[in-house]
Amino acid sequence: MTSKVLKKTSEPKARPAEIVREYSFPGVDDIAGVTHDGQRVWAATGAKLIAFDPASGEQTRTLERACDAGTAFDGKHLYQIAETRIDKIDPATGKVVASIPAPGSGSDSGLTWAEGSLWVGQYRDRRIHQVDPKTGAIQRTIESNRFVTGVTWVDGELWHGTWEGDQSEIRRIDPKNGAVIERLEMPQGAGVSGLESDGADLFYAGGGKSGKVRAVRRPKAS
Repeated sequence: MTSKVLKKTSEPKARPAEIVREYSFPGVDDIAGVTHDGQRVWAATGAKLIAFDPASGEQTRTLERACDAGTAFDGKHLYQIAETRIDKIDPATGKVVASIPAPGSGSDSGLTWAEGSLWVGQYRDRRIHQVDPKTGAIQRTIESNRFVTGVTWVDGELWHGTWEGDQSEIRRIDPKNGAVIERLEMPQGAGVSGLESDGADLFYAGGGKSGKVRAVRRPKAS
């Protein structure tokens, strides 16, 4: 009998995530995705998108749209995963102006916009796809070693949320090979369902069935 020794890839030690604020909303018991439009945070709650002022926590907009997973903003339009498709939504009117197929055909979780592409997390398949926003064609795929529950780019860094059991992290990975570079460990029971950077020093993380959105301090570059 022969044996094969598998080489274990080492990962950096996790640091506690610094949660700086939690937001909750009357009547909202599930957060499925989050994005930031430069001023407001948008959160997908299942049947409606809500927007709130991150400074005051005040809810400022509501769009009645199917929204059961990731949310993104390209500077003009919202993009929203709704079952097997990704809807492009005019935030001023709430109208869907285009739709493309979601790459995971319903197993998608996590969505962000960067450099002219959509980046879509494929939950249990532990993948992140770069997708053409006009056609839905997959342009490349990055493998992760954890479930992907949120995706965001900031300053050339690729981060994603994970959630397995009661444990959840926000991870920075190498976009070339998926290697883990940095780990922020959420408190036990505080899952990440959706992730977006504000472009500065905060992440906004959906809290799943808690109905909360959490602001998490983004570590300064070392």
